[in-house]
Amino acid sequence: MHESARIIEARVERFVREHLRPAVERRRYALDVEAWDVPGEPVPFAEAVKQQFTPTAPGVAWGRPWGTTWFHVTGEVPPSWGAADGVREMVVDLGFSRAQPGFQAEGLVFRPDGSLVKGLEPRNDAVPLAPGPIDLYVEAASNPDVSANVPTPMGDRATAGDALLYTLRRIDVIDRDLTVFGLLQDIAALIGLMRELDPSLPRRAEILRALERMVDAIDPDDVTGTAADGRAALAAVLASPAHASAHRVVAVGHAHIDSAWLWPIRETIRKCARTFSNVLALMDEYPDFVFACSSAQQYAWMKEHYPALFERIRERVAEGRFVPVGGMWVESDTNMPGGEALVRQFVHGKGFFLREFGFEPDEVWLPDSFGYTAALPQIVRAAGSHSFLTQKISWSETNRMPHHTFWWEGIDGSRVFTHFPPVDTYNSDLGGADLARAQRQYAEKGLSNISLVPFGFGDGGGGPTREMLEAAARTADLEGSPRVSLSTPRQFFDEARASHPEPATWSGEMYLELHRGTYTTQANTKQGNRRSEHLLREAELWWATAAWRGLGDYPYEELESAWQTVLLQQFHDILPGSSIAWVHQEAERNYAALADAVSPLIRRAQETLAGPGSADVVFNAAPVATGALQPLSADVVPPSSFTAPVAGDGGWVLDNGVVRAVFDEAGLLVSFVVGGRELIAAGPAAVLLVFRDIPNHWDAWDLDAHYQRHVTPLLEADSVTVSASGSLVVRRSYRRSSFVQTFRLAEGAGELEIETRVDWHETQKLLKLAFPLAVHADRATSEIQFGHIHRPTHANTSWDSARFETVAHRWVHVGEPGFGAVVANDSTYGHDITRRWTDDGVAFTQVRESLLRAPRYPDPHADQGTHVMRTVLGVAPTVLEAMAAGYRLNLPTRTVTGGGAVAPLVTVSSDQVVVEAVKLAEDRSGDLIVRLYEARGGRAAARIDVPGRAGRAWTTDLLERPAPNAAWEADDPIDLTFRPFEIVTLRVAAAAQARSAQPHGSDGERLGSRP
Repeated sequence: MHESARIIEARVERFVREHLRPAVERRRYALDVEAWDVPGEPVPFAEAVKQQFTPTAPGVAWGRPWGTTWFHVTGEVPPSWGAADGVREMVVDLGFSRAQPGFQAEGLVFRPDGSLVKGLEPRNDAVPLAPGPIDLYVEAASNPDVSANVPTPMGDRATAGDALLYTLRRIDVIDRDLTVFGLLQDIAALIGLMRELDPSLPRRAEILRALERMVDAIDPDDVTGTAADGRAALAAVLASPAHASAHRVVAVGHAHIDSAWLWPIRETIRKCARTFSNVLALMDEYPDFVFACSSAQQYAWMKEHYPALFERIRERVAEGRFVPVGGMWVESDTNMPGGEALVRQFVHGKGFFLREFGFEPDEVWLPDSFGYTAALPQIVRAAGSHSFLTQKISWSETNRMPHHTFWWEGIDGSRVFTHFPPVDTYNSDLGGADLARAQRQYAEKGLSNISLVPFGFGDGGGGPTREMLEAAARTADLEGSPRVSLSTPRQFFDEARASHPEPATWSGEMYLELHRGTYTTQANTKQGNRRSEHLLREAELWWATAAWRGLGDYPYEELESAWQTVLLQQFHDILPGSSIAWVHQEAERNYAALADAVSPLIRRAQETLAGPGSADVVFNAAPVATGALQPLSADVVPPSSFTAPVAGDGGWVLDNGVVRAVFDEAGLLVSFVVGGRELIAAGPAAVLLVFRDIPNHWDAWDLDAHYQRHVTPLLEADSVTVSASGSLVVRRSYRRSSFVQTFRLAEGAGELEIETRVDWHETQKLLKLAFPLAVHADRATSEIQFGHIHRPTHANTSWDSARFETVAHRWVHVGEPGFGAVVANDSTYGHDITRRWTDDGVAFTQVRESLLRAPRYPDPHADQGTHVMRTVLGVAPTVLEAMAAGYRLNLPTRTVTGGGAVAPLVTVSSDQVVVEAVKLAEDRSGDLIVRLYEARGGRAAARIDVPGRAGRAWTTDLLERPAPNAAWEADDPIDLTFRPFEIVTLRVAAAAQARSAQPHGSDGERLGSRP
């Protein structure tokens, strides 16, 4: 830029700062304020207004960490102000900093009758006033700002202290000058655009000269009287239309409110109320404003805690302006939830939207989750959705996604139309920088010319502001800028499809090359999730069996409540372990309460099924055989026994005739032989490794590749003993931590069970369990939802190299033709599986489970304490055998006293086809729902048998609505064909209703339907 241009720009900036901004408030008058500090957790409005308020004033400190203070504000517009020719508003500054809203103090304004006015945020501090005296209440939250990415005690109430965090700055009534405000929005739009234009373009100079004329036109001593002249000086440059080839931006109002993160869930509920009331207030002021909001859980909170606000939302939903998106219960993580849990995200999410609003979102909305499972496209399509939006992939460190609008193909071949906004943010302010970035980075230039921009303050809430909507109005058709229009996600996707009929296809997972530590951080939370998913599987299976056979009433309410706890805690900052201590402490309490509630449910169902008697009846909820037990059945079988270790050659041997496992004197597994084949390659297996773990940026989130250069193998034993139960017990220690590994080998089993008990007291360390396997595999197979995924063990490309830590569910498998090995787990998700070489150059495959981390932020005590994790090592020639090992480990048998065998409710003729869920229908009709999938990755045919079935059967989508192409009458055998990894949901009518069923779900009843 020439020096003269810089001088002009500096002049404009100073004039705006010193003369125009102060002139927005033509007059101000301090209101009377009283305060009451809530002694504990937040209280409802009705309770707060009964308390004794005491006078306070600007300059007074308030607010303990995570506290609540109520301010009662009274007064009036001064009579001397005369008739209104501006806008009279109340402006509140609770002590805000200029940091982004959502990470500090916030407020919610109530009228004396308890109705909501709007929220208060650092950049949204004005409250509209009704005529007459001012009488309002402000519920102010003194949330500490813990966003600095440094260890802090503030994330735990027990360590946050009581020091007051904020100082009240002002609560005034003001007279806002609309002309000056409009002028400032004109200037902001033009300066934002000008700074993004090439300096050589005449348009840039044109804008700069117009700004100079604007300054000249305004009298600094009479800004109010001359602001209109300033606007007139800018009118011509604002009226110049965009080029015909300008990029088209569909701007969607948005507030990505994390359901928990650097604040607890109880605060998220209040954040939603603040943000949604702000949105509704803006809708009154801007008739074209449309707001998209995901997460049925957040709407459900409003219905429970703020019912009047929820009814106002319902009205705007009916108008099409407050738009539910996503269709999920929360914006969940997609790497770690089990397959059935991801299904339930849609069952509960879409079910809520259909019941409450008669509305079904078509697009899945996950802008901030940390990578996306290759199972998701099929789940999305089977849930009745067709579009998908994400933003987070733009955070990848190494490689960039080559597309912004594309087809995404999952493991079964299903595709979903996907958009990845080139603006690279889901918190846009619609300023010139964001709009220019969207236009510059759009990858489909020449093929399509439209992208979506979610705008509004998010993460901690706040949402769009009037400044953002003013920016949208000025850039609707502005030379040099993309064209901006306010619209809905569905309208965007419809236009994007029409403009780009043949987009490219991305196949497989969308792996985020960042935040790899989230597969491991906060192991207790992850373990609670895994165990809760399996508890719910058992409860549904056995109660469906009992109810179907007329032996008891299915516990709908208890199971629904438990599922919603699990679904909420799969939110993408809870399950990944990236929240403050408060969040994870609460999650662990919730998982414990769930186990306390669901475990007795399981036992009651099993006792009911077993009937009276004195035999030990063993129940197998796994879809695979366990010893003598058939899948999904119960019988009287002998208990398992274990092979006792035998001393030999300076160590110990476990040998059951199938497996021979040899341990040296330090308790290290040095040989594992099955059928004459040695499974252990170079060095011992089941070795604990401690790594230095200091990521470059985000402690709880990131695992950086350099961790691998700093490792301590734990090779020395404190003791090696044989337990009374016949297990080999090895104790080790490292600094402040201790480890107990217990090795068991059941009679006749081909799998070695390894229990690792850790008392963990390290900081910034990573604990792994390593298995060097004598298998030459160029790819590893990892279980994901409803199937598995292959990933290379080599690092030929930058994409391979960046995928150095990956997710697996219950098992990983590496194999050669006719031979393979499985490493299964009961609560571990993070793995690295790589090609390695012995000293003499022989390739082998190294499988390492990531057991624990010890990050310092945002929870400085993450993962500290005692943990118990179980692993299985075994030979598995095929992935089906690996799958079976994973199911057996995660669904151990249960024994009750009863009369004898219980036949399975559902049987399947093919071992390729797996029963993932057995339950009763969501509409509470008594119909049976069976969810199955093809597990090998090939085509399959199977006969499904439901003994005693007297009703019609048909296939449905995931929401239990009829599919168009398969039904069987009561006497027909149920024969199904499956494509690779296909999910099939089968619905079987309860006998008494089989031929008189009516549709459900379309008129606001519970989700589900009959043909």
